[in-house]
Amino acid sequence: MSEPLQPQYERLLESLRGYGATYREFSRRFAAWLGLHSTDAEALLQILGAEERGQPLSPARLSERVSLSSGATTALLNRLEQAGHVVRTREHTDRRIVTLHSSERVQRLADDFFGPMSGRVDTVMSAYPPDLLDRFETFLADLRATMDAQLAADPPGPPAER
Repeated sequence: MSEPLQPQYERLLESLRGYGATYREFSRRFAAWLGLHSTDAEALLQILGAEERGQPLSPARLSERVSLSSGATTALLNRLEQAGHVVRTREHTDRRIVTLHSSERVQRLADDFFGPMSGRVDTVMSAYPPDLLDRFETFLADLRATMDAQLAADPPGPPAER
């Protein structure tokens, strides 16, 4: 890394950490607003986001995304389904495959909660040219891939006592 760029790298990484913390706070407040545990709300946000991208999740994929065992994910989905937030469907030709969908009610609630912020984010993003946003998207994808690779690597042993 180039020495003159080090302060910029540090500022950028600090900004990304701050963005992550703010996102977690929005998720926490969404959970409280819905009367859910934060893990349940995070799962619900994962389900909503996947649907928005046109790629609904399976319970197994959700389990990976929220770092829960299959049993804990089943219990979480039971709670979300009982609350009327999630519907499990079998729309695939292989009837064993379950797909997760959010209810219309929770979609409206999420729109009510996140709508004002979404408008503000759209305003900020519209101030940047598409080519710069493309480069930033690539940058974030590369950072995420780097972090995912590190998480997948064998973790070091316990720290040595000093």
